[in-house]
Amino acid sequence: MTLAMSWDEWTAHDGTALAARVRAGELTPSELAAQAAAGIALTNGPTSAVVEVFDDVVADPLKDGMHPDGVFAGLPYLMKDLGPTLKGRLQEMGSQLMQGNRASADSFLTGKLRQAGLNIIGRTTTPEFGVCSSVENDLFVTRNPWNLDYTTCGSSAGSAAMVAAGVVPIAHATDGGGSIRIPAGVNGAIGLKCSRGVFSIAPGLSDLSGLVSTQGAISRSVRDMASFVDHCRGGAPGEFMPYWSAPEPYADLIQRDPGRLRIALVHQWGDFAATPHIAGELERVGRFLQGLGHEVAWAQPVVDIRAAFEAQTFCYISNFAQTIESMLRTLGLDRPPADKVEPINIKIWEAGRDASYAQRFAMQAAFNSTARGFGSFFEDWDILLSPVTALPTPRVGTTEYLTTSDNPSVHDWFENLWRNFAYTPIANLCGIPGISLPLAWNEHGLPLGMHAQTRQAGDGLLLQLAAQIERAIGGRWNDGRRPGVHVTAGQG
Repeated sequence: MTLAMSWDEWTAHDGTALAARVRAGELTPSELAAQAAAGIALTNGPTSAVVEVFDDVVADPLKDGMHPDGVFAGLPYLMKDLGPTLKGRLQEMGSQLMQGNRASADSFLTGKLRQAGLNIIGRTTTPEFGVCSSVENDLFVTRNPWNLDYTTCGSSAGSAAMVAAGVVPIAHATDGGGSIRIPAGVNGAIGLKCSRGVFSIAPGLSDLSGLVSTQGAISRSVRDMASFVDHCRGGAPGEFMPYWSAPEPYADLIQRDPGRLRIALVHQWGDFAATPHIAGELERVGRFLQGLGHEVAWAQPVVDIRAAFEAQTFCYISNFAQTIESMLRTLGLDRPPADKVEPINIKIWEAGRDASYAQRFAMQAAFNSTARGFGSFFEDWDILLSPVTALPTPRVGTTEYLTTSDNPSVHDWFENLWRNFAYTPIANLCGIPGISLPLAWNEHGLPLGMHAQTRQAGDGLLLQLAAQIERAIGGRWNDGRRPGVHVTAGQG
């Protein structure tokens, strides 16, 4: 098959640039879709990141209702196999239990994606129900394109791998505690978790009932992320809360540098701390930001991190237990079958299905005090910068982080998770934005994201800072390096 361009030319374009060429009549959505499908064929063998390619949509980009006049003009897009549904398509959530589950309608956000001109050409991998930090089960083992011995982390595992491997410039992701930012961070991509009230999770939940989980994307360029937010944000009819809009489009805002920012660095976080190497990388990036004219110092919010993580753990257990319970009811089952649901997810269901309102109220009180503490901190500081993880990327087969773990205690299992993924969950608890930027390297020579957070509704400031950094480094994220498994490397 003859492709529209070489792989070097393909990866030199971000989504915005490809869309501009479509609008200029130089390329067609069909040519873009064929190129992306060829990229999946080149890289999916070693990475195991894509569940399914929609061949009919590759052949006819208009088949499922993509709006070709949208800002992305038919750009190929991959959807994580969790969250928004696609009418008539399978959504199996990384789960044996949900094999063959087919959606009857598009979710609200799916409609926004299509209106934005994103051509959804396939599904990417996620762990079972998106719960754990890596895709490693009987269905898929998704591997890091930088080094196949290591995981992509998760839960937006396949999307991060496909963006890193140069297959698509941007892909769908979800984030309930870091599931956008962590895989972006360990795969050398950009991952933004927006504030509450940006992306709708209708019709099934709202940002108030879902509380910690949100939608988003992983990208290679800041301007693609800015346009994605601009054109896919907004609430559906009947939301429990107003969905806010920014004073100006982020695509315009990021053209200007932010003013001099007060940036606080942190890597000791309650009982959790980064390795000396990762702490050193944070310090190095802090000096770089100082060189851009920002004020940089060590500081952190005055909050009870231990209480915050206990509340966050309870939130996950009670939320996921009800998610599993609703699936069981749909399937006419009394309990999760042990041959089709992973052990930790069964323990989550057992621990959380009868959670009381009194427990939920105590959780909400801890959420409130934590959010107030962060709010007070951001009266004095503009940005809180940490690594995206405290420990280096786990190797494939590190079962302590997996829902296939034999850990007898679900609370100990979560505690173990927090020791590595310590810096991202609080943003979900508080409803504040966080972005992971590929600026550093861990001990194994793999990408390490730097994680910037700011006050509620400060999403534009994070993108503005990210764009300033991107200009300062000449667009050369990851020092201009590419992973070994990459479309430009053929079979890698």
